[in-house]
Amino acid sequence: MEHKNFTEESAAEVICGRNPVTEALKSGANLDTIYICGSGGSLSVIRRLAKEKGVVVKDALEAKLTKLSGGASHQGVVAIGACAEYVTIDDILAVSEKKGTKPFIIICDEIEDPHNLGAIIRTAETSGADGVIIPKRRSAGLNATVYKTSAGAASYVPVARVSNLAAALDELKERGVWIYGTDATGSDYTATDFTGSCGLVIGSEGFGISKLIQKKCDFMVKLPMLGRINSLNASVAAGIFMYEVLRQRGSKA
Repeated sequence: MEHKNFTEESAAEVICGRNPVTEALKSGANLDTIYICGSGGSLSVIRRLAKEKGVVVKDALEAKLTKLSGGASHQGVVAIGACAEYVTIDDILAVSEKKGTKPFIIICDEIEDPHNLGAIIRTAETSGADGVIIPKRRSAGLNATVYKTSAGAASYVPVARVSNLAAALDELKERGVWIYGTDATGSDYTATDFTGSCGLVIGSEGFGISKLIQKKCDFMVKLPMLGRINSLNASVAAGIFMYEVLRQRGSKA
C-alpha cells in the first residue's frame, strides 16, 4: 500500500464552477468535499458523479460558497481538494502486518473541527499508530486546515473514510481488533491493557462517543478529571490515550 504525499499547495486546491468541478470528478481528481447551493440541471449531474466517486457532497448557503471561492464565480458549486488520498481498512491493517506488530488504529467519531482532526493525525503519526478511520458524514475531512494542523503528518498517516462507522468497527472486531471507547463512565486508562490489537475511539468535541458506537466498544476507558472542567479537548485527550498505548507497548507500537 503506497500512501501518496502531497504538498501544502495541492492540499489547498479549490475548484469553482460547474464545468471545472464536473471535469475534476470525471478525471478522478483527489477531492475531499463538494459544496453545492441549489439543485437540478448540471448540479444534479455533479451530485450523481460525486456519489459514484465516493466524494462527500454538502449543501451550503451562497455565502459559504463565496467565502470558499474567495469571491470568484462559483455557479453554485465549489470543490475542495484533499491533502492526501483516502485508503481502505485493509490498507491500514496491512501496516501492522508489514511491521509485525499488533494493530493500533485511531477511530474518530464525528470529529468536525479540522484543527482537532489535524492534531489527532499528527499525534497518531508520532505515537506509531497504523492509521486513522473517520466517517464520511459529520466529520472533518483531509482538507488544507487538517494538513497544516497536522504539520504534514496527513501525508504519512493512512486515513480511511467510511460510510458506516459502526459497520467498520464490526469489521475490525471480526478481524481480531479490540475496540476501546473513551468516556467518563469507563475504567482508569492506566489500568487497561492496550498491548493487544487496539482500536481507540475518540468522540466528538461536544457530545463524545455516540450511543451506537459506544455499544460497539469492547471496553470503555477514561482519564482522571480533578478540576472544575469535566472534559478535555478531543485532540489533547486522544494524545494522552495514544501515548499510553505506546508506553505499554514499550515504544514499539
